[in-house]
Amino acid sequence: MKNILKKITVLAIPFFVTLLMVSGCKEYLEVQPKSQISISDAFGNVANATNAVIGVYDELMGDNGYGIRINMYYPYDSDEMIVSGNIDNGRRGIGRYQLLLTNAELRNPFLQLYRGIEKANLCIEQIPQMALYANGSDAEKKELRRLHGEVLTLRAQFLFELIRNWGDVPAPFTPAYKQEDLFIPQADRDVTYAKLIEDLKTATDLVPWRTEAGPRNERITKGAVKALRAKLAMFRGGYALRSNGKMERNTDYQTYIKIARDECADLMAKRGEHTLNPSFEDIWRKLTSFTYDPFGEIIFEVGAGGSNSNSDSRMGNYNGPSVNAASRYGTGGGGLLVLPNYFYAFDSTDTRRDVTTTLYAVAATNLKSPRRLGEITDGKFRKDWRVPLLPGTALNPGYNWPLIRFADVLLMFAEAENELNGPTAAAISAFEEVRKRAYKGNEGKMGKTPTDKAGFFEAIVNERYLEFGSEGIRKFDLIRWNLLTQKIAETRQKIQDMRDAKGAYANVPRYIFWKNNGEEIQWMNSFYQPTALTTAPAGWTRLDWRQHLTTNLIDGVQLHAGIARFFVSGKSELFPYDQATVDAYQGKLKQNPGY
Repeated sequence: MKNILKKITVLAIPFFVTLLMVSGCKEYLEVQPKSQISISDAFGNVANATNAVIGVYDELMGDNGYGIRINMYYPYDSDEMIVSGNIDNGRRGIGRYQLLLTNAELRNPFLQLYRGIEKANLCIEQIPQMALYANGSDAEKKELRRLHGEVLTLRAQFLFELIRNWGDVPAPFTPAYKQEDLFIPQADRDVTYAKLIEDLKTATDLVPWRTEAGPRNERITKGAVKALRAKLAMFRGGYALRSNGKMERNTDYQTYIKIARDECADLMAKRGEHTLNPSFEDIWRKLTSFTYDPFGEIIFEVGAGGSNSNSDSRMGNYNGPSVNAASRYGTGGGGLLVLPNYFYAFDSTDTRRDVTTTLYAVAATNLKSPRRLGEITDGKFRKDWRVPLLPGTALNPGYNWPLIRFADVLLMFAEAENELNGPTAAAISAFEEVRKRAYKGNEGKMGKTPTDKAGFFEAIVNERYLEFGSEGIRKFDLIRWNLLTQKIAETRQKIQDMRDAKGAYANVPRYIFWKNNGEEIQWMNSFYQPTALTTAPAGWTRLDWRQHLTTNLIDGVQLHAGIARFFVSGKSELFPYDQATVDAYQGKLKQNPGY
């Protein structure tokens, strides 16, 4: 919930976005921008400059930002979760990788990201030109430098999101009024990444650490800049789909992997700023109860608030367990389904399983009823965890979106160190810190950490899988590792094996038996051992478990479930430019491969 950044309207409608929405005729250049205050007033003092920067932050949230579409639609389907429901020319078309140029869910987030860039560009230009930037009091200069660092970082986040979804995108670094041609050509993403990584190096020295800035994580601090810089460097050093239709990695990748390693090492040395919350569940309990986390595991989160589609979020309403509107918790859930192979990727003693996945729905009577194996939902943003409760049909629970956590820093460090030097003691220590938290109280079940480079990399791939479920990370990790095609195929095979009770899934029970214990569910038999029972004992109810799986979940014959059904390697790793954007560019925009 937005405790610091209040929704306001400042600056002008960005020319770049305006022109994408029209034909590009010269007359539109002559339209006066709509604004509440002039640019000179907006940057006339610290308070107004702060409002201008808040206007940049605003473009992160809402239905077209990290309120639902960018974070809940764009990262799926993957090998962890899929979008629910019948295929359409919307979110399910995105999930199944049947991306038509008319898909209604592509255009508005694309425009909002560019609106954020335009606002950021204006702030980046104007703030250092303010008289107070050089000649103000020490307090004024410090605050203006902080604002400057924040907008450099915000611009990097907007462009990062565009690049990882669309690839080589136009990358404006000056305000639109200074551009001779507003339809600037697409930029090589490697050049854009290099520029952003350098910008973030500058921003690091401009913003304060968390302990200097205050307890909330909705404004960018030094930890957020360094973590984002590490993430961009990991992507710059990873694989990407190129214009030739091939997944390729640059020969200089180790230069960027080293940047990521060093940034993560710096953060790991500042445990007074950010560290792991000892309880995995507590991270999400605090987020859904709007409670300050003294550990600072969430390094930067996108603030939500206002109960509207422009500034609030839909987590818990769109995703999470299905909750009946007549219950005490209010409506919510069901938009994302946990794949059966993902549920069984967790050890029974891994504390992350029952946080990341939800085995129940909530009825109007508040009783929990079980979900079958092909109907499990995600669980980190549950509506029934919200404090205070939000009964009724409200669409916006107000949950912030966590952009990066300290667990990501630890695992990026382990990955980068392994890439550069193999599984050193430092790499293994960082990796095991995340794993030990997951197995808290059952560390003996963790298993041995591999000590060869290839084996340790595979362990990291799996650990990130388990740690970041439903956080919008997995699909993009698989792309930068060039593993998305492989993991989709493996997922289909695993579900088929589970359906047939073969191999690693031979002990998955055909049925689970359950009853209510108060409002909660009590399970009679194990999820990990077969049972000979086919009829429910007195007082228990039988639930189809393995029995519920069908080939439809794998091949999608009936169009509602087939995992990534239309995925094509060398095409589906990127989105297409929507038809309206292509038309606005009048032949100047090169479409992504295969579309």
